[in-house]
Amino acid sequence: MSDSAIEVAGLRKAYGTKVVLDGIDLHVPAGTIFSLLGPNGAGKTTTVNILTTLIQADGGSARVAGQDLIRNAKGVRARIGVTGQFAAVDDLLTGQENLQLMVDLKRADSAVIPGLLERFDLTAAAQKPVATYSGGMRRKLDLAMTLVGDPQIIFLDEPTTGLDPRSRRTMWDIIRDLVAGGVTIFLTTQYLEEADQLADRIAVLDQGRLVAQGTPAELKRQIPGSHVRLRFGDAASASSAADLLGATRDEDGVTLRVPGDGGTAALRDLLNRLDDHGAHAEELSVHTPDLDDVFLALTGRPHHAEEASNR
Repeated sequence: MSDSAIEVAGLRKAYGTKVVLDGIDLHVPAGTIFSLLGPNGAGKTTTVNILTTLIQADGGSARVAGQDLIRNAKGVRARIGVTGQFAAVDDLLTGQENLQLMVDLKRADSAVIPGLLERFDLTAAAQKPVATYSGGMRRKLDLAMTLVGDPQIIFLDEPTTGLDPRSRRTMWDIIRDLVAGGVTIFLTTQYLEEADQLADRIAVLDQGRLVAQGTPAELKRQIPGSHVRLRFGDAASASSAADLLGATRDEDGVTLRVPGDGGTAALRDLLNRLDDHGAHAEELSVHTPDLDDVFLALTGRPHHAEEASNR
């Protein structure tokens, strides 16, 4: 496969008069985790459905795993795996039988099953009905089934929805291991922390248009609000430092907020100025905008409201 796993140019989709995708461009390097974020109705699911050949675009072009999406949909399907928001497993079958079913569908070698069970820590439960599995075990089995056939690209649609924090972090480790082995991950998630922890690059989709792309750090730097927080031992010291630095004080009267990017040069200059005037802070911390701030700035709504609407 080339250095590019997915290339999208001018992708468009409409249902009647409603434009769902309005000419989006995407570039996903091979062997990376790419996360697509956006509010409900932004076009995330439509994008995934087009790239996985479930629906056709109205315009634009795309290459997935080196294959033209329109001319060779069969070639695309042979090179990708898809794990949906809800585990697509058969509760009446055992874990091993679910994997065997996928092996039969993909005409793969049954010899891969023991390795997949071991990889996802499901060997002990392999002969048990999936109806007895926990949510985390079901998600792991679903992902194991997706790996049958050695896909080059895996589309994960909200893979940790409904999982407890421990199971979610286990799934994160599995995703990182997949990428370390050369697999490309295309991730949609409602958890901004998940995108921040996992994604090499993030694209934010709003009303069918891409409003930003970049690494998590690059997106955060686009948003104003970075500052250094200094905490002093008493209000008088804080007041003197506030006058010196042109800082604002928090309600507690002893904590200052100093605008700045938190870089080493700016921090060194800040501390030198305090030292020159005999002012000493008891605590120092650097605060930068997080992905919630990015989401609010780019889409006009806080992400916690988006999560509430999904529940």
